[in-house]
Amino acid sequence: MNAIANSDAPTQALKKLSIYFQSLTPESVTAMAGFYAEDAYFRDPFNEVRDLTAIKHIFNDMFVKLIDPRFTIIEAIQDEHGAVLIWDFDFRIKSLKPDVDRRIHGLSHIRFAADGRVNYHRDYWDAAGELYEHFPLIGPALRWLKRRAA
Repeated sequence: MNAIANSDAPTQALKKLSIYFQSLTPESVTAMAGFYAEDAYFRDPFNEVRDLTAIKHIFNDMFVKLIDPRFTIIEAIQDEHGAVLIWDFDFRIKSLKPDVDRRIHGLSHIRFAADGRVNYHRDYWDAAGELYEHFPLIGPALRWLKRRAA
């Protein structure tokens, strides 16, 4: 086992990361370098990047396109290889009227570098069922397809 696996550093890093995401603001995105390595990998249903600047752009863009986006960490599971954060993401979409409250339930697979910063972050959530189905034009078609496949 390496030195980081024998200490509580990964546990502390995960706690700090959880607090950071639950209190994320447009201003705190600039502090992301304290949590993510410069060459960190990030992937979600819309993005795949390997660069801290690109990751910051994704989160800055979130604040531009959404109203009151916020993460709530429901559970954290960790071992010596990494962690899983199970979360809810609440928001409203600026471009959709009415701007109703929306929630996405998902999880993040996280791995830490030796310095305790994230070097791998992969989000898993159902983009079709939890987001697209609620859009006026594409939603009915997706719901119809879902019924047909069932």
